[in-house]
Amino acid sequence: MNSLLFFIIGVPIIEIYLFIEIGSKIGAVLTIFLILSTAFIGVIYVRYEGFNTLRSAMGQLIKNEIPLFEIVSGAALVIGAFLLLLPGFLTDTIGLLLIFPITRKMIFKKVSTKYKEKNKFIDGEYEDLDEK
Repeated sequence: MNSLLFFIIGVPIIEIYLFIEIGSKIGAVLTIFLILSTAFIGVIYVRYEGFNTLRSAMGQLIKNEIPLFEIVSGAALVIGAFLLLLPGFLTDTIGLLLIFPITRKMIFKKVSTKYKEKNKFIDGEYEDLDEK
């Protein structure tokens, strides 16, 4: 609940603050151009990375392996593209971090080690009761 409240209230407040600060430094027209250009260039790059991810997933399927990383990577690309389309500097920064392969792998590694469960095996003996 707290994180949802942060996204609903906090992100727009941060975006408005960044618009005011950056707009006062570089000007309104350049700020608007910067927002539009990151959206345009970002979506083009997301398309390129999406095709690379799809190609990699097809290679995994041909090898008869589950393309788990490619599925998660594709979802991150969709989220990154959505964030790039939203006007704002914070959302653009997060979107760019999600679409570049190097930072995407670093984020996945950090998240996967946090939520990775260790396999726990219980050692024991059993007796089949149906044979008696």
